[in-house]
Amino acid sequence: MTPRVRCLLAIALIPLINGCSSASYYAQLADGQRQLLQAREPVAKVIADPQQPSALREHLARAQAARTFASEHLHLPDNRSYRLYVDLKRPYVVWNVFATPEFSLNPVTHCFPIAGCVAYRGYYSQGAARGEAALQRQQGKDVLVSGVEAYSTLGWFDDPILNSMLTWGDERLATLIFHELAHQRFYVKDDSEFNESFASFVEQEGTRQWRARQGLPPSSANSLQQRDQFTALVLDTRQRLQKLYAQPLPAQEMRQRKAAQFDRMRRDYRQLRDQQWAGNNRFDAWINAPMNNAKLLPFGLYDQWVPAFAALFKHSGGDWQVFYGQVEQLGKLPMAQRKAALQQWATPPPV
Repeated sequence: MTPRVRCLLAIALIPLINGCSSASYYAQLADGQRQLLQAREPVAKVIADPQQPSALREHLARAQAARTFASEHLHLPDNRSYRLYVDLKRPYVVWNVFATPEFSLNPVTHCFPIAGCVAYRGYYSQGAARGEAALQRQQGKDVLVSGVEAYSTLGWFDDPILNSMLTWGDERLATLIFHELAHQRFYVKDDSEFNESFASFVEQEGTRQWRARQGLPPSSANSLQQRDQFTALVLDTRQRLQKLYAQPLPAQEMRQRKAAQFDRMRRDYRQLRDQQWAGNNRFDAWINAPMNNAKLLPFGLYDQWVPAFAALFKHSGGDWQVFYGQVEQLGKLPMAQRKAALQQWATPPPV
């Protein structure tokens, strides 16, 4: 899956969740988090153990350099998070289940005491996630099950590096650490777009500075442009679907027009790939897989307000402490005022 879908599970106050919630669901959350906490061991111990694979030890050593950089240069929390390691013996830590009505892009939301309301449910078992997805489909919902390589407990626990985080290379692991520590640095309840865009900006700017620190050139502009173009393509499809769903059409006709919009997205993608990307097929697997509303949900969630935070960072003189102070002031505003302020920051001034 192209967009980085991360889970923010507020597990610390599970015993306080109201009795109307599913006891079995929260029990699996508590048990999954308990097992993860019990399996943690210091990264330094793993690195020093000659019985561990040398590739793992070297990978973790480089991750610790990025972790130190995060606190010393990006002024992200200096705690034991990502200085611990867990081998889960599985490819993902949790699986998220997203769902929407058949003719709507509004997600089915679920609320937690600390994280607030989010657009998914997380499961530590892939089988349990698929079971929940099947139930949602029986209710006529569009559903997506997405594996998650990392999540943040927002500082309630010392989050470890997971084996699921090691598959994408040193820089990818560094970006994950920057992103998840940003959630610990600041988080606004019930505003996923704000939280994820903030963390994504910290991740992107932090990675840029991390590469510069190592004497590496900036990330490929061509790759970033392709990612942005692909995201824009999906967001355009979402906008057309929203207009479609607002029309008073019979269900069968609505289904046909919905399918036509997904076909159009695929055609537009192939044209973009073949005419502008020289045939680069990095998104082929995603675009050619079965399509529905839920699959579009993560797009825009992680980067909607990134331009606003970039402008705010520039306005702060590139000073992380000043920037965080400005972000905290935005976070204190009521939702409507906060979005209006972000929109103003994201809008370039007239020339």
